Amino acid sequence: MASKVRLYVDHPLGQGQTVPLDRDQAHYLFGVMRLGAGAVLSLINSRDGEWDAEVVQAGKKGGVLICGNQTAPLQSPPDLWFLFAPIRKERTAFIVEKAVEMGAARIMPVQTDFTQAANRVRQDKLQAHAIEAAEQCGGTFVPRVDDVVKLARVLGDWPADRQLMFCDEALIGDPVGLPDLPGPWAILIGPEGGFSPAERDRLRALPFAHPASLGPRILRADTAAVAALTVWQKALGDWG
Repeated sequence: MASKVRLYVDHPLGQGQTVPLDRDQAHYLFGVMRLGAGAVLSLINSRDGEWDAEVVQAGKKGGVLICGNQTAPLQSPPDLWFLFAPIRKERTAFIVEKAVEMGAARIMPVQTDFTQAANRVRQDKLQAHAIEAAEQCGGTFVPRVDDVVKLARVLGDWPADRQLMFCDEALIGDPVGLPDLPGPWAILIGPEGGFSPAERDRLRALPFAHPASLGPRILRADTAAVAALTVWQKALGDWG
């Protein structure tokens, strides 16, 4: 039977490997989940897949686990960056969670001309949401969540070999389509209110940027995130 408790740890995993727990991890396992010595849970670390681990020491301030058998190999996502403009707190968390579930390799909040919530974003909180999403959905990889950076700076430092799908609300109703180009990609979702004219002009002038429609309907920013990831994964990702 699969373990009901999954935990991300920043520690090597392998048969016989000892894994120490910090205070927060110990509180979650022993205080919240009520596990004790002898209990078995699943561990992930974004590198070594999923492993069963047994509790050998359980305390209020820490604990120790020992790895047993590997239960799943590492499932790495495609080389896909996901860029989005932060919105309200709970909806931003939703976007991060869905990006993890749907296979983003890196999550990058960006400040656009019309972004209103960038100053309220906490990178550590969003990274915690990413970890929780991977733990809950059975994933073995947790993408890095970056600090908020201005879109203009991100585009200025863009690697030439990475293609960019930017979802342009001005194309509503146009056919959904992407060029079949190999190599790394990224997706860019705009804020509530869309991109500014200056941003749209700059994006359209970039050789690596490809404007894309998300169908015949206007979507909220969080819905657009899921739709864009679905379109890209189906066309160019690992869903095929």
